[in-house]
Amino acid sequence: MHLRPFLSLSLSLLLPLVAFSAAATAAPERPNILFILTDDQGYGDFSAHGNPVLKTPHLDALHAQSVRFTDFHVSPTCSPTRSALFTGRHEFKNGVTHTILERERLTLDATTLAQALKAAGYTTGIFGKWHLGDEPAYQPGARGFDEVFIHGGGGIGQSYPGSCGDVPGNTYFDPVIRHNGTFKKTTGFCTDVFFAQATRWIESAKKSDRPFFAYIATN
Repeated sequence: MHLRPFLSLSLSLLLPLVAFSAAATAAPERPNILFILTDDQGYGDFSAHGNPVLKTPHLDALHAQSVRFTDFHVSPTCSPTRSALFTGRHEFKNGVTHTILERERLTLDATTLAQALKAAGYTTGIFGKWHLGDEPAYQPGARGFDEVFIHGGGGIGQSYPGSCGDVPGNTYFDPVIRHNGTFKKTTGFCTDVFFAQATRWIESAKKSDRPFFAYIATN
């Protein structure tokens, strides 16, 4: 006599749970993203791309495991290319037309890749070179990055008229790095320093339930 009402109630609770479970199963997977951008390196500077002189075994191994985009477009200088990569927009629309004299600053109305991924639930980190503006509003911490470990300007030790520049006298060995707004003296060659910090951050990020986006830009 009391079974029917119980079944009715049970089914009314179960059906939404089944629907929710199906929706959760169908949700797209959010993979971890490792984006490595080298500086002053051409397409032909890898043995994987047929270079008969340069030997790049570690990059070749990464190349073999990675997604490859074969239809690509770049600008002749650094900052314009980086602005296009990070926004999907032409560099002129981003206001980035040079590497110095405030012409490297990514317009504040642009949405960056880091901002889009953060909105999708990712934790985000940058390690190395930014070169899209050194003033506070243009710094990567204000453009979608949770973890910031960078040098200033277009290269370690580089300084120009205006606001774009690194720590005066900075060197590739034992460089001073800006870590989440605080300058920090490091030990080692800059590329090793960037990757070591990125590795530590990735290991920490893996313990959370959020996917990570790690952008490692060597100088």
